[in-house]
Amino acid sequence: MSTVYIFGHKKPDTDSICASISLAYLKNKLGMKCEPKALGNINNETKFVLNYFNLKEPKYLNDVKLQIKDVDYIKNCYVNEKESINNSYKYMKEKGLSGLPIVDDNKKLSGLVTLKELAKELIQGDFTVLDTSYNNIIDTLDGAEVLKFDEEIKGNILVAAFRSATFVENINLTNNDILIVGDRVSILEYAIKSKVKLIIVVGSLQIKEEHLKQALNNKVNIIRTPYDTYHTTKLINLCNYIKNVSFSPTPICFDQNEYYTVFDEIYNKTRHTNYPVINKKGECLGLLPIQFANNKHPKKVILVDHNEKQQSVDGLSEAEIVEVVDHHKLGTLATTLPINFRNMAVGSTNTIIYNIYKENKIEIPREIAGALISGIISDTLLLKSPTTTKLDKEAVKELEKIAQVNYQKYGMEMFKAGSSLIGKTKEEIIYEDFKKFSYNEQNIGIGQVFTMDIDYIMEQKEEYIELLNNIAINNNYKIVALFITNIISEGSYVLFSEKSLGTLKESFKIDDLKQGHYLEKIVSRKKQIIPPILEILEKQS
Repeated sequence: MSTVYIFGHKKPDTDSICASISLAYLKNKLGMKCEPKALGNINNETKFVLNYFNLKEPKYLNDVKLQIKDVDYIKNCYVNEKESINNSYKYMKEKGLSGLPIVDDNKKLSGLVTLKELAKELIQGDFTVLDTSYNNIIDTLDGAEVLKFDEEIKGNILVAAFRSATFVENINLTNNDILIVGDRVSILEYAIKSKVKLIIVVGSLQIKEEHLKQALNNKVNIIRTPYDTYHTTKLINLCNYIKNVSFSPTPICFDQNEYYTVFDEIYNKTRHTNYPVINKKGECLGLLPIQFANNKHPKKVILVDHNEKQQSVDGLSEAEIVEVVDHHKLGTLATTLPINFRNMAVGSTNTIIYNIYKENKIEIPREIAGALISGIISDTLLLKSPTTTKLDKEAVKELEKIAQVNYQKYGMEMFKAGSSLIGKTKEEIIYEDFKKFSYNEQNIGIGQVFTMDIDYIMEQKEEYIELLNNIAINNNYKIVALFITNIISEGSYVLFSEKSLGTLKESFKIDDLKQGHYLEKIVSRKKQIIPPILEILEKQS
């Protein structure tokens, strides 16, 4: 069962992080394998929540782009460089492959051998030399061990084809020779006396006891094969180590974490048939034949607290969206298959998730109740936001019992922990909770920060305005604004880029709108800030 990633938007707030955690817990209870993720740095308010309820911080998710590991490559498809040519070919034939990765004893990739290179070896290779293991010879020749002194066998191949007398008189045998012989006693005696490296006795012929004793004393390796001389000489070269074949030691290969788009681009340039797959250590994990390259398994994801592609994770179009749980307006998201889409006009995504718990009759543990109530309190500003609904209030009433908190007292502690701006740069403050929207190909960027220390920003108002102007110019924004929301007074101060002035004046119906203007009772970006801006943009189009 593949893991489904659950995450909120790129500028994670308490509602999105707590929704990811609480929904992942629910889905796991229902039999789905899920993991909460975060698409950005977690703010101080959310950190307070996680610490308070002893919840694990979701790991960062950089993207959900398709990777090599998401493709059906053949795992563990390789042979050791000391495997025989014969067994390597059999493996390729069994798997229907035209190429095969070769690895060393540490599974590090040594190269890639192809059928073309094997054929060339069998036609043009050196048939006079053998470099392999004793066991490879037995395996290839269906042989039986008679005497074994060496694990590795290396030497020149000789066949006792001459008459015995001719052979003994004219052939000088050494310790570097490998002799293929039949029932020629004098040649056998001569080979043992010469201390050859290996004797291969064909036709399953028996060796006299006296000859075995001589071979034992001289440490001569002996193998018996059922094949005749002709078949033995045809097969002997297939005993060689596969590493002795001339193949590419540096084939094009891909790390399993490499993006599929990179693979696709390189394939279109090279048009190779087989690509080894490796890990960061250079260890071979398998082989990706090009015929398998379209067997893709996109990452599965569930989106919470957003449904706009531009607010979501990079590579979303390469993933499979299986579900969305959100409380915002419908955005630009599109899917190729039908999905479960839960969208409700409530103050928090966690209110929706709380109701899903109730529908499925899943018991809510204290820490998950803490996550749920924290998300609701955060997004509804202690149930004071105009986005607050009856369902939000009912959820908080039930959840504060399970979480064992007084929601007002706990909420103020949470806001106090999250509202401190000390130590943050102006860029960090603007982008801490920054949402980008598009309307008729026009970009809108609205940042919102909650704080009880308005003066901390207002004392540096001009520097913020200059930064907002630069953001608008560099990113082609028609409107860029920062709303500084005071939770206690239930209102927001607004700073904006110069070219935003006209639209904002019309949106909030303020003729003398100035930098730092206080907007009474304006606290909800979703319900009170974005809608009037979009309404004016529509009139202007």
